[in-house]
Amino acid sequence: MAMLLLAVIPAGFASVWRLQRGIDRQLAEMHQEQDELVLRSGKMLRLLSLEYGAFLADVYWTRTVQYYGDRRVRQVANLETLGPLLDVTTTLDPQLLPAYRFGAIFLAENAPQGAGRPDLAVELIQKGIRNNPDFWRLYYDLGFIYYWELKDYKKASEAFLEGSKNPKALIWMKVMAAKIAAEGRSRETSKILWREIYESTQDKLVRENALRNLKLLRAEEDCEYLDGLAGRYARSAQRRPERLEDLVSAGILPGVPVDPEGVPYVLGADGKTHVHPKSPLLGYPKGPPPR
Repeated sequence: MAMLLLAVIPAGFASVWRLQRGIDRQLAEMHQEQDELVLRSGKMLRLLSLEYGAFLADVYWTRTVQYYGDRRVRQVANLETLGPLLDVTTTLDPQLLPAYRFGAIFLAENAPQGAGRPDLAVELIQKGIRNNPDFWRLYYDLGFIYYWELKDYKKASEAFLEGSKNPKALIWMKVMAAKIAAEGRSRETSKILWREIYESTQDKLVRENALRNLKLLRAEEDCEYLDGLAGRYARSAQRRPERLEDLVSAGILPGVPVDPEGVPYVLGADGKTHVHPKSPLLGYPKGPPPR
């Protein structure tokens, strides 16, 4: 009997443990479904909020910014709740313009800066345009997403042109429409777009993101220039440089150049100049320059 109990009791505990794990998992899934139901029911929340819809929208917008900021600081790539949060926010208050404008940037940017969902960003901005047809800057935002994230230059040009028809729109909207239609993507156009975002908002996260992209564009220019110097070295030495220090030794450079974050550029296996993989420009946490 004792031997039988020793055999049965552990098996019984194991069965109870598996049963409890199954119950816990089902409860977690049920809570998740309930959270999703509440989160995605923007229209229901708007009906229930009565005259407090705008106030509740501010609460959801604050929650959205906190959600995005927290995951960005912790370098968490999963931002799947961002879209539903923004949809609820803009359903509660269809005139909450920052939620459309900044929310679209949060959605469009690739991880870890954003959710990597430019398609949802386009839907959000189009919703904003339907609810705020006289606010021309939403067309700017739409054109920017088509241009920068989706590389659909035809739709980008059309968005800028449509926004330029608003009497309050700045003249450069029409200029940008023509420039993109003629050239597609160019570094100078990209600089103009990111600089406009940087200068037109006080939101800290959006400004940081715009500044980072402006620095990346400058780094692209630096890398092209250094590749030209590497070609000059190759013609003189009859071999490609192995490191940028070779250009310094040859007197072509006074020192190893650094990117806008102060991290030295590197030569890759392809013989081209690149931003260091651990540079903050590429999303690596700030710290001392990597060796």
